[in-house]
Amino acid sequence: MTIRHLSETIINQIAAGEVIERPASVVKELVENAIDAGATRIEVVTAGGGKTLIRVTDNGSGIPAGELALAVARHCTSKLADDVHDIRALGFRGEALPSIGSVARLSLKSRIANAESGFEIAVTGGRLEGPRPAALNQGTIAEVRDLFFATPARLKFMKTDRAEAMAVNDIVKRVAIAFPHIRFSLAGSDRSPLEMPATGAGSDGMLERIAQVLGKEFSENAIAIDAERDGVRLAGFAGIPSFNRANSLHQFAYVNGRPVRDKQIWGAIRGAYADVIARDRHAVAVLFLTLDPALVDVNVHPAKADVRFRDPGLVRGLIVGAIRQALAQSGIRAATSGAEAMMQAFRAEGFGAKAAPSPQVYRAPAYQSGNWADAPRPRSEWSPATAHPAHRPLDMGFGENEQAAFEGVTMPSADARATVEDAAAELTAAPLGAARAQVHANYIVAQTDDSLVIVDQHAAHERLVYEALKNALHSRPLPAQMLLIPEIVDLPEEDAERLASHAETLACFGLGVERFGPGAVAVRETPAMLGETDVQQLIRDLADEIAEHDTSNGLKAMLDHVAATMACHGSVRAGRRLKPEEMNALLRQMEATPGSGTCNHGRPTYIELKLNDIERLFGRR
Repeated sequence: MTIRHLSETIINQIAAGEVIERPASVVKELVENAIDAGATRIEVVTAGGGKTLIRVTDNGSGIPAGELALAVARHCTSKLADDVHDIRALGFRGEALPSIGSVARLSLKSRIANAESGFEIAVTGGRLEGPRPAALNQGTIAEVRDLFFATPARLKFMKTDRAEAMAVNDIVKRVAIAFPHIRFSLAGSDRSPLEMPATGAGSDGMLERIAQVLGKEFSENAIAIDAERDGVRLAGFAGIPSFNRANSLHQFAYVNGRPVRDKQIWGAIRGAYADVIARDRHAVAVLFLTLDPALVDVNVHPAKADVRFRDPGLVRGLIVGAIRQALAQSGIRAATSGAEAMMQAFRAEGFGAKAAPSPQVYRAPAYQSGNWADAPRPRSEWSPATAHPAHRPLDMGFGENEQAAFEGVTMPSADARATVEDAAAELTAAPLGAARAQVHANYIVAQTDDSLVIVDQHAAHERLVYEALKNALHSRPLPAQMLLIPEIVDLPEEDAERLASHAETLACFGLGVERFGPGAVAVRETPAMLGETDVQQLIRDLADEIAEHDTSNGLKAMLDHVAATMACHGSVRAGRRLKPEEMNALLRQMEATPGSGTCNHGRPTYIELKLNDIERLFGRR
């Protein structure tokens, strides 16, 4: 078989298979080019889910006429100097435009500042035409039609127009979050228009842009994150545990402004919320990592969605520690979504309907016998004088002086009332307020200065017991049980070396591990809390975790799970009646315990309904 050099068109089509996976990939590359060009306004138009048309218009610096042909040539870029490790732009490979032009009909119009006119080139299936003059304002218009017409087999792997349009939506939103100073718009025959106006600078502007993407409720349920460790800075916002979603699509991560989908970051987020969110639920978070470009490799894949950190353990520890610290310092907070659900439950069917209610009618028994004098009347016309005698109000004997009815009732003194009112005022000023009642022997109803709080006493006390057990467990070395015969676990030599390097940490949790030859470890002690356990599987799981994350948190997670089980069985059970002082003591403990907004299983421990919401239920607002 003869070795030959592939044509430029074939080379670009092969590259397109990696860079251009679907219409959303084209939108991502073109929008990133616009951002790198300094645009402050970016407009995206699509048709047929992007398979028929993609048009990206920006007001950036533009491309000089003499460089338009280079812009669609392979490995030509203005964004990379001589050091591939010093990448400070979103694009840098010089592959996107030639890849697009090799599989679609690409038109590129551009005009630089102070130029008399713009210029246009066209690339159809890899064939270049132009440049020729074109009329447009400063900036660039990139238009892609008939995506994959040159490689029709790829079209078979595309999803429906709606699914592809939704993927384009997601890409634009993810990019837009990182650049709040840029106005983004998304329109087309295959979608509803989306407008994201530019917002102000700083964290307020960033939170406003995030609200445009995730909705206003995220800003109401988010905690600001700002931490730094060894030259790596983490900023952004993390949702409180009770504000969560069924999938991870609401987790956004950025490295030096670049949107990424990195498994290490997702794993760190899950670890940060490990014991405050249920396993089948996912936190909502928007995180920005900023570090020296030399400390991260963004050239892992042509799509540039994956990154590799020089010190992944540092990044993971920073994310987990910063989120947990922020959650602890934020105090106890309930998700606003719980109040919304409560309001929906309280609303009667048809509440708020515009149709006027039919007038209430008083029916006297005599009407049944044909006495028309007592025929039904609208309630507004009814009065005691016209009512049937059997339905007239009873004379309670109050007469003109109703106070006489209360004579003989002993009222507390003014001093006693003042003391009670002062104590009540002090309690209602607390975040969870003062306990007023216990409902169904499980739910505590409390009142604050501006809200009504309902607490699940079992779930709340379960979290309190769990946190106390964790503190006791991790504040000192855990008790260990000696094995009569040491367990020998055969492992690859590199895994045995990793375990030996973490032996001191593992010993703090009651696991005694030491080297036993070149490819094995000997386990002499196991944590007493675990009882009988599969030592072989435990060691192999720990070795896999250390190899992937350079941590031995798996053992800690197992012990925490045991503590959670103990807490569930040792907490106040549903059905136990509590005294007022016991209910208030539980509320105060919740306020002082980090993470008490959710139980060990991730369910909310309380729901708060603001007074304004209650007044809306009764039509007062």
